Amino acid sequence: MCKTTTPTINLKDLIIKQGDSIDIKDCYEKTGIENILSQLDEELVGLKDVKTKVREISSVLLFDRIRELQELSTLQSSLHMSFTGRPGTGKTSVAAKIGLVLRNLGFLTKGHITTVTREDMVGQYVGHTAPKTKECLNLATGGMLFIDEAHHLYKPDNERDYGSEAIELILQVMENQREDLIFVFSGGKDKIDNFFNSNPGISSRIGNHVDFLDYNTDELVAITKFLLNNESRYKFTDKTIEILRFYIEQLEKFPAFSNVRTIKIFLNQLLSYQSIRIEDELTATGSLTYESLTYIRPDDFRFVADDFINIIGSEDVKLYT
Repeated sequence: MCKTTTPTINLKDLIIKQGDSIDIKDCYEKTGIENILSQLDEELVGLKDVKTKVREISSVLLFDRIRELQELSTLQSSLHMSFTGRPGTGKTSVAAKIGLVLRNLGFLTKGHITTVTREDMVGQYVGHTAPKTKECLNLATGGMLFIDEAHHLYKPDNERDYGSEAIELILQVMENQREDLIFVFSGGKDKIDNFFNSNPGISSRIGNHVDFLDYNTDELVAITKFLLNNESRYKFTDKTIEILRFYIEQLEKFPAFSNVRTIKIFLNQLLSYQSIRIEDELTATGSLTYESLTYIRPDDFRFVADDFINIIGSEDVKLYT
């Protein structure tokens, strides 16, 4: 049964109904927050520290909203965030869940996430950046503007770069404490730290910093199995998993490894080889079995060195023998 992430009752109405004795557990459940956090636990492998941080953020938001409804003073802390970590570590997925929490508590009207990069916001000539940035801001209103690789907005070595114009527009929105729009600045930790050091106006308005660590090998194997089985309904044998683990361990050695992003590129190539094997079987026998279509078999791993130039940027990957 699908768990609903929409509130069954408005928090204000729930507080009025509960009277002087506020049931926090009931608030979590009936606002849909508990279901959102449960989905986060179920859908994303690992990320224990991140999930703990998201629960902490959700608790603070809930308590702040309850105090506000009770006409008590609140911290009024900034809701803007920074997510740091390598690509493919679940940053966008986590942001989407936080957006739903914020929506259910009334901080956002929609709770959707709009993902943008420098190319979406910065123009190449005078007068081009402001309209592009404003369009992104308008699309994100009611939810979260997730700026991926946000450090690319700032290029101090290029005097003719227009990224600073986009930053100024972002700052104006943050300074005016505009409601119904929350920024998430995402990227590698060192690069985002440098970005904030160079743009203290933005840094001072970040309320929560969340660091996403790389997945370990066991977690990546579990994610790979989930992608194959739960999402695409492929089946596999123990030997298949052994070979998958071998290649994951090889790919992890490279600096360009981007966690789940790299795994997905690898799987796309694997499924292409499975299709070739299926076509060969059809040509040879004139028919196909359900097992042939659904199983990833050891002989589907037909990788050659050149395949890994696209997957990881290098052909220097040991092949399974």
